[in-house]
Amino acid sequence: MAINRTAFTKASPAGRVIGGLAAWLISGIHPVLGAQPMGCLIEPQQVAEVGAPAIGIIEAVLVDRGDRVVKGQVIARLRSDVERAAVAVAHSRAQAEADELAARTSLDFARQKLERAQNLQARKFISQQAVDQARTEVELAEQKSRQASEQKYTTRQELGLTQAQLAQRVIRSPFDGIVAERYLSVGERVEEKPLFRVARINPLKVQVVVPAAFYGKIKSGTTASVQPQLPDAVATSARVTLVDKLIDGPSNTFRVQLELPNPDFALPAGLRCKTDFGLELPVVASRQVTTTSSAPIRPALLRPDPNLPASQPRVAAAPKRSY
Repeated sequence: MAINRTAFTKASPAGRVIGGLAAWLISGIHPVLGAQPMGCLIEPQQVAEVGAPAIGIIEAVLVDRGDRVVKGQVIARLRSDVERAAVAVAHSRAQAEADELAARTSLDFARQKLERAQNLQARKFISQQAVDQARTEVELAEQKSRQASEQKYTTRQELGLTQAQLAQRVIRSPFDGIVAERYLSVGERVEEKPLFRVARINPLKVQVVVPAAFYGKIKSGTTASVQPQLPDAVATSARVTLVDKLIDGPSNTFRVQLELPNPDFALPAGLRCKTDFGLELPVVASRQVTTTSSAPIRPALLRPDPNLPASQPRVAAAPKRSY
């Protein structure tokens, strides 16, 4: 039957409350035209705590906080007197060729001696024992020549080892970026604590927390407009690189990561921003409720129930009344 909503809500405060709840329950969802930007945070693409692979004393610091660095650039050195001396010794041994040349000369002489002994033995001038002795001398000379070659190879490997140990006394930047922090100074001892914090800010990384209603609508590789919250900053196009496969239950959101080009380092990391994916946000819109009856709704009355035992409360709801 039809109910007059206007008369019903004017009848009592309870009627107005129930009417409002009914309007909310039967309300619909309608999309609103126009994209809604979402809050985001601009972060460095990569941050590294740069330390030394070896324990030592800082001999030189070549960069400071805020300096731009490139990959492989030397940013600090540790004292390396012992390592440099070891490299010099190993280099001298690796360059020495006297033992190898002597072994080759001995081998050549032994081969010539064997050849002469074989000729003399063919003419019956010497015995077979002399030939066997010359052949043995050739074999010994070959072993010494091989030993000299192996020793040469070993000294070269030792040179590489000492050079690697010396390289551990030099600290280099792991990638292009800026020095975000310098922790130690010249003369301090380096053990486990890092010397620098280096941040890569080209490209930048944009973190966006997106409502779960948009899950599946944002794909990797798509572009979005990022507006940094910085005076005179213009909106820049960024590319989606990561969409989380998990939704956070308490907040009903998921995380999206974008890559923002920053070739001239114009934008600093740590800025807040607004990201526009060009999507429409769903909102709740009320619908009209039409009722015609003016009779108020009264709460149900309670009366004793004669069918219940005496040990239980003999109360029952009154029959519903029709209006």
